[in-house]
Amino acid sequence: MEGSDEAGQEMPVGDAVVPDSETLGASAAVKAHLGDAYDGVARYAEMLRDQGELRGLIGPREVPRIWERHILNSAAVVPYLPTSGSVADIGSGAGLPGVVLAVMRPELEVILIEPMERRTTWLAEVVGELGLKNVQVKRGRAEEFHGAFEVDAVTCRAVAALSKLVRMSMPLVRVGGEMVILKGRSVAEEVEPARKILRKYAAGQPDILEGITVEGVESTTIVRVRRGK
Repeated sequence: MEGSDEAGQEMPVGDAVVPDSETLGASAAVKAHLGDAYDGVARYAEMLRDQGELRGLIGPREVPRIWERHILNSAAVVPYLPTSGSVADIGSGAGLPGVVLAVMRPELEVILIEPMERRTTWLAEVVGELGLKNVQVKRGRAEEFHGAFEVDAVTCRAVAALSKLVRMSMPLVRVGGEMVILKGRSVAEEVEPARKILRKYAAGQPDILEGITVEGVESTTIVRVRRGK
């Protein structure tokens, strides 16, 4: 486990030392990184800390490291997504990265797609609490919305292997739009098995990018691929 231990003590990440999650979340570096979005993101982090485990959204080991493991991890994908238009977060779960994205990009229409009722209930509560006018919550699997609408980009966080994600996501992406997803560091191994389905959508070689937020917090691996047809 990286970032912090169960007691919230400092733990090394690479050569850096990350403070406990609450200290990190209140730090000048995080406030500067999030800018005007800080208050909304911090309120969301507070809700997730207080209710996430109780409502089955995150595991007990995740509570002490919400900021580095979940909030900043989600924020790392934001620079690679559009500043306006529409983005769908599939398998949104607790709202990661979709809620963080919606707060950071208020000009962007964000659609949170989640099949589980208890999670869509939570998402609706978060949207109401944060006053997010740019968010829609849709209950269902991504595949159920194929043909119903198209967006400029689809994002998600560690939902499935790349080949499966392309099948789930690309039908929701307009021609010329992108799939921009958070993945593990071994994602390069998933590219070759996904070639056939990528060709179906005239998608080129996926870009494997590094998402960086604040110093001392481990970077995030992001995959970006454009739909050609």
